[in-house]
Amino acid sequence: MMIETILVPTDGSEHAQRAAAHAIALAEREDAALHALYVVNTDDLGEPALSSAEILVTEAEERGRNVLAAVAAAARTRGVPVETTCVHGEPAEMIKEHADEVGADLVMLGKRGETHELREGTVTRQLRRDDDRVVIV
Repeated sequence: MMIETILVPTDGSEHAQRAAAHAIALAEREDAALHALYVVNTDDLGEPALSSAEILVTEAEERGRNVLAAVAAAARTRGVPVETTCVHGEPAEMIKEHADEVGADLVMLGKRGETHELREGTVTRQLRRDDDRVVIV
């Protein structure tokens, strides 16, 4: 299988950072396009509407920008160009949608996210079950 496009969804967790490192190395080796995605989980936070949810969403977006900047910096040190995107929505749904949008051959993500320290994350489990492009790191 030829790998032309890799999507690495990230939440900044240790597992996501490991997945990003693997995705960067693979993109470098395969000369593949790399896309990094951060999803602000508005299912948990709600959409901003001049309320406390607006503050939480703004903070989550800022965290997302920082997490994506770290992935981009790591990719740059390896000479790998990366396109970063921050979106709102339900994470598994948005990851699949973005993978389709960019034509991802692989979706590399961490086994657990920042809210699941001891077991496989819900998003990881759902994507692994529903999408054969998913690689768990």
